[in-house]
Amino acid sequence: MTAPSALPDDPVRPRRGRHARRLSGRRWAAIAAAGTAAIAGCAWAACALLNVPNPVTLAALAVIEPSSVGPWFPSRAVKAPDQARDLPYRPGPILDRVPWKGRTVPLMDVLAATHTNAFLVVHDGVLLHEWQRPGTGPATLFPSWSVAKSIVSLLVGAAVARGQLAETDRVSALLPELKNAAVFGQITVRNLLDMASGIAVPENYDPRRPLTGTAGMYLTRDIAGFVRDHAHLAFKPGSQGRYRSIDTELLGLILARTEGKPLADILSERIWKPMGAQADATWNLDRPGGAEKAFCCINATARDFARLGLLVADQGRAGGTRIIPARWIERIMTPAKRAVDGWPYSAQWWHAPGGDDDDISAIGVYGQYVYINRRTGTVIVKLSDHGAEEDEIDTLAVMQAIAADLAAGQGR
Repeated sequence: MTAPSALPDDPVRPRRGRHARRLSGRRWAAIAAAGTAAIAGCAWAACALLNVPNPVTLAALAVIEPSSVGPWFPSRAVKAPDQARDLPYRPGPILDRVPWKGRTVPLMDVLAATHTNAFLVVHDGVLLHEWQRPGTGPATLFPSWSVAKSIVSLLVGAAVARGQLAETDRVSALLPELKNAAVFGQITVRNLLDMASGIAVPENYDPRRPLTGTAGMYLTRDIAGFVRDHAHLAFKPGSQGRYRSIDTELLGLILARTEGKPLADILSERIWKPMGAQADATWNLDRPGGAEKAFCCINATARDFARLGLLVADQGRAGGTRIIPARWIERIMTPAKRAVDGWPYSAQWWHAPGGDDDDISAIGVYGQYVYINRRTGTVIVKLSDHGAEEDEIDTLAVMQAIAADLAAGQGR
């Protein structure tokens, strides 16, 4: 697949895989670091005026690994059930040598090269392989980054099935306080799900522009205000597919309004408890007691990310209990009419090049993956601090090879 060219409303956005190439530094948290040059001279009063985190937090975000970001932002708990659902662990062999950038190399070389923190392989509901970086373990909470987008999709699917939402609903009717009906009156829930809203908030990661686009939305202490103030269209809603984190944030605001409770509570009640998560997760907020960063920032254990993958792999069921409607699973398994930045996409889930009809992924910046292949009964979780060069196609090829080898092994 050739990389799509830079987009007119985002001139610094040459593409490498799905996400923008970072123009300097390894960390998405360099968004905040650039603020430290311009903002960290910012002092406390200036940060308050800009409505961004205080200088101490900005300085920390400039130097810590992305996997350590969660505790630096306020959060709301996503409560787990009193009793976790069993995830059987029976260590077994998986493919040891995998394709990587035109060569065949040991799997551990790939994990090292991509700064992996946790790597789990589940086959037919059994955890076959679990590796975690020294210093982490089964209780460590890892950030989802944009894997959260795919989780928000599952919550939307459940709300649609209950009749609380329809894909044809317009944003202006659901969130009238956004006021700009000329823009939000054109955008439907379906447009948001398929990254086709047309809202002109670039997926900016350029540390020279720390308050622009997604970078600004990540740092703001007033997400609803940010969304309201960025009511501009780059193209007609529904006419193109273009990856925009603000689309997911709008879905999160809609869910919270529709259900009358915080997004973290909705996730706990609709998915986390019913699927039998082993630990409370957290969801980072824009400010204490504020709104969830729906486009990112769920912090959970690697095994609970695996349970989410199993939920999708089993048609929305966990232990025989229906949690997500089967129709919604088929919705995310069927690519939308328009690709997103060159990749097939549907309702906040990616369909990787080289995969098949039963092969989808939730993917987050810095190398977070929940890969699902229903045909082979495989779920793979990879949580990383990979940095600027994400190697998404190569990484997914590794997972596809592991899944294919497991399926072949069933016939041996």
